[in-house]
Amino acid sequence: MARESQDAKIKRAQKIVKLLRKYYPEAKCSLDHKNPLQLLIATMLSAQCTDKRVNMVTPALFSRYKNAREFSEAEILDLEDMVRTTGFYKNKAKNIKSCTTDLVQKYDGEVPKTMEELSALAGVGRKTANVVLGNAFGVPGMVVDTHVTRLSNRLGLAVGEDAVKLEKQLEVVIDKKDWVDFSHLLIEHGRQICKARTPLCETCFLLDYCPQLI
Repeated sequence: MARESQDAKIKRAQKIVKLLRKYYPEAKCSLDHKNPLQLLIATMLSAQCTDKRVNMVTPALFSRYKNAREFSEAEILDLEDMVRTTGFYKNKAKNIKSCTTDLVQKYDGEVPKTMEELSALAGVGRKTANVVLGNAFGVPGMVVDTHVTRLSNRLGLAVGEDAVKLEKQLEVVIDKKDWVDFSHLLIEHGRQICKARTPLCETCFLLDYCPQLI
């Protein structure tokens, strides 16, 4: 593929998003939650773990601990036991307890609505913050996970492996109104078609817009 101008890349990105929306109209956050706190904790648990596994763990977890204060006062061993199957459970339990303690002490138990405040919480990086901001509060943010990293590179929309740098690159070529949905769409496409080891290129509807295949 010849060197692509920024304007051409933006136009190609718009076509890609349009097709993704057409084929995945139901794409959304796959972590089950009923409020911002539940989404925050579920996203923390999803690190190095599948959303499917997290969704198996959280019903009992959210039934036992219903708000930030209850999480902050939980026995650490009990928390560890409840999140054990998500992996790295000791660190996750510690972060949940520390994070919710901060929520109680600094924000009256409520989840804050800014990147600065969220990313200052224990166990919360830009990815987690963007998930919460976009899906709980409707604040545009570009979530960069392994699927988004892989597909944005394959599609030539961004280059590299550093999540923060990819986030900034994608924010330039993807319309701001599409930022939240874009990650859901790419994740869905990554699961169904553009898989890590064996991408199904021959059946991909993005064939005409993928540098890998042009």
